[in-house]
Amino acid sequence: MKVVHIVEALEGGVYTYFRDLSNFFGDEEINKTIQTTIIYSGNRNGVSSEKVKSEFSKGVNLISISMVREISPFQDLKSIFKLKKELEKINPDIIHLHSSKAGVLGRIACFLSLKKKKIFYSPHGYAFLRTDISSSARKLYAAIEKSLQQLFGGTILACGDTEFEIAKKIGPSKLIRNGVDIQEIRQHFSPHQNTKLTVGILGRITAARNPKLFNEIALKFTDFNFIWIGDGDLNHLITGPNIQIKGWILDKSIVFKELNSIDVYLQTSLWEGLPIALLEAMVLEKPIIATNIIGNKDIVLPNQTGFLFDHIDELDSYFEILKDAQKRLYFGKNALKRCKELFDKNQNFKQLLTLYQE
Repeated sequence: MKVVHIVEALEGGVYTYFRDLSNFFGDEEINKTIQTTIIYSGNRNGVSSEKVKSEFSKGVNLISISMVREISPFQDLKSIFKLKKELEKINPDIIHLHSSKAGVLGRIACFLSLKKKKIFYSPHGYAFLRTDISSSARKLYAAIEKSLQQLFGGTILACGDTEFEIAKKIGPSKLIRNGVDIQEIRQHFSPHQNTKLTVGILGRITAARNPKLFNEIALKFTDFNFIWIGDGDLNHLITGPNIQIKGWILDKSIVFKELNSIDVYLQTSLWEGLPIALLEAMVLEKPIIATNIIGNKDIVLPNQTGFLFDHIDELDSYFEILKDAQKRLYFGKNALKRCKELFDKNQNFKQLLTLYQE
């Protein structure tokens, strides 16, 4: 069986997802029955063909094709015909599309190749849920999603429970949650408590992560230290004197070391699919404080693994609780347990493998 994955948004959590996917499906035993090809775009920040080739499994085929995030008729047309050419060359049994842009380009390319294929589509967070764009743009993206589903069909694979509920209203859907490599991450765990409460986040400093809110929280809680593991175009919004920006860290082991050094993980996102970084923090037994949005609320169990909030004023009581080191340990143990139950990438990729073989 030949399976082709197509992704444009190969960065952040999606990059981690694909690295783990390549290691799972590139395994020698699985490779005997399923040949995996990943067609990706290297246009996103911090992604290069060299990085992908060095970190992805040698058991999968890698093809780089230029695709752009926003709507660009000329560039999109070029990408579609390049995809069509590769699909005709590979002649896959299954095409699995990831994120909104690849969902559009891949479906059209598949249709133009005039060969009917089994199609799966993973939104990884619907574009029409973004809050950094106008309402008219959101309506356009929603219309595109529904129209493409009606025209080309396929099965939607939601990465989280709330996304699954939304997907069911658009077309045939199944739930296969995002997961992380628990065994790998646990190698970087060591019990750690700071004398001064340290609050951190991992990810790109972009609109989706809402750095303005992160900064406001740091300015409100001046007795705490805050760190942002990452960097991005909106780093100028981080002005709090008690915030340290760690910058881009390419070595994942160093990332996990930094993540292990914090006391509380703070997720200030405006929108999410199912955030990988939040899961990684939970595997390292960090209590979570997160915005009450799709994705975050599918992971965090209030009063057990952390807290969800709608307004900054709610954080006074949550941080008061988490000042207690024993409380943090309690939340952290529960967080690890929840990841083992629901967000283990090996179990979740096995579900995907079973789906492909049906």
